[in-house]
Amino acid sequence: MPMTMAEKIMAKASENREAKAGEIVMANIDVAMTHDLTGPLSVESFRKIGLKNVWDPDKIVVLFDHQVPADSLDAAANHIMLREFVEEQGINNFYDVREGVCHQVLPEKGHIVPGEVVVGTDSHTCTHGALGAFSTGIGSTDMAMVFATGKLWFKIPETIKFDIQGSLKDYVYAKDVVLHIIGEIGADGATYKACEFAGETTREMSVSERMVLCNMAIEMGGKTGLVEPDEKTVNYLKNRTTKEYEILKTDPDAESLETLEIDVNDLEPQIACPHNVDNVKPISEVEGTSIDQVFLGSCTNGRLEDLRTAAEIVKGHQVSDKVRMLVIPASREVYLQSMDEGLLRIFAESGALVCNPCCGPCLGGHIGLVGPGEVSLSTSNRNFQGRQGSPEAEVYLSSAAVAASSALKGSITDPRE
Repeated sequence: MPMTMAEKIMAKASENREAKAGEIVMANIDVAMTHDLTGPLSVESFRKIGLKNVWDPDKIVVLFDHQVPADSLDAAANHIMLREFVEEQGINNFYDVREGVCHQVLPEKGHIVPGEVVVGTDSHTCTHGALGAFSTGIGSTDMAMVFATGKLWFKIPETIKFDIQGSLKDYVYAKDVVLHIIGEIGADGATYKACEFAGETTREMSVSERMVLCNMAIEMGGKTGLVEPDEKTVNYLKNRTTKEYEILKTDPDAESLETLEIDVNDLEPQIACPHNVDNVKPISEVEGTSIDQVFLGSCTNGRLEDLRTAAEIVKGHQVSDKVRMLVIPASREVYLQSMDEGLLRIFAESGALVCNPCCGPCLGGHIGLVGPGEVSLSTSNRNFQGRQGSPEAEVYLSSAAVAASSALKGSITDPRE
């Protein structure tokens, strides 16, 4: 039977020869991730089950990235509780406050490979589909079941394949492509669908750019984001993992497959305007909007390629006196690479603030809150009201290039100028 990539992965995980969209299966979990914000409830729920030990400590990853370093006594207590759980259960895959954002660290450390099922207590776990894994966010109480049994039930999703064709113009990136798609189909346009990104444009993208696409699948309602593994995937994994893996691809005649063609030849930089991710406009319609803060980072655009792009733009210039620019590398690896390339010095000399690898303002955490009436331009993935601080503030979303050029000007600025 012809199947989509999502169906093939679910068939394998549920130990069935075939699987069909709409079926409910009990799937074996290959990787289970929780972090400092959602982990405490996962552990508390696991304790209530009454089991002494987790099903497989080697398949569990615990990571601190949301409130790091601890910003309150409650956060500090959560960190202590999770550290004790990690030690008690013999969980070796533990990354304390120093390492960075979970969705960047897991692929870097070799935990993600094609064909596996990955769950995390974070909605943007779908990022890992860029490496060909079925990866999705789950609730903390669901994670307790995974801790106990190593299994979780799924309704197998139908697949929307976005056939992206065309050559991106200068200063147009994967972030602009996915914002354009979300603007076209809406925040609920792919509800509980596997969002598969394909086509010539996707094949030309780096693994980092593909992560941007998959990261924001949840913002159109998707269950997961997926990119078929290819030579770039294999090369990315070569020095990162010793895990064996199977490359699975979608059959073009799969029954549950819907294909949408996306032409990006004439795409200009895109901006998601307050207060919804699908309120997307071309930059020409919002250029000149005054801003108070720029956030370059997050699990969407805090990678080395993003920092390189932004540093190229700000080098030799000064951030506007009207703007606070926060630069937050997505991981310690990205931080060190940026340091070696002199990128962090460029940002510091331009007047930007370089912070430790973490989620930062993305969740309205302890770094970079925006106040009443302020406007933030962010490379992250959500701009809901109150997301980055005051409910009276506004958040716009953009690529790293737009963020950098806007920081210099003090208003939303087209980097092509």
